[in-house]
Amino acid sequence: MPFKFENLEVWKLALDYLDDVYRLTENLPKEELYNLRSQWIRAATSVGLNIAEGSTGQTDSEQARFLGYAIRSLVESSACYRIAQRRKYLSENNRAMEDRTVSLIRQLQSFRNKVQRKVNAPRT
Repeated sequence: MPFKFENLEVWKLALDYLDDVYRLTENLPKEELYNLRSQWIRAATSVGLNIAEGSTGQTDSEQARFLGYAIRSLVESSACYRIAQRRKYLSENNRAMEDRTVSLIRQLQSFRNKVQRKVNAPRT
């Protein structure tokens, strides 16, 4: 029986994003193995983990809070991408990665807003 988060499109997109991060970090310089690469992978992993943790049947406000954490982790991961670009560790400007990041953050924000509206809805 799948967990609730496994049916969420945003979680599936977070996994695709994480796959991209692993691919991009494979060829970072050896001196970045325990610095930038590790931080980038942890931040990208945290996106999916927070989506999953927030969907565990807790309250809507708890889910919205964890979606906020996922958004923050995605922004952190995006910052790692920018650092890698600036240091010229990436061989090319990866437009697909940038597009996936923008799409994922929009979907996370939309999902969080939807959950937040449920929290703020008047009770009848």
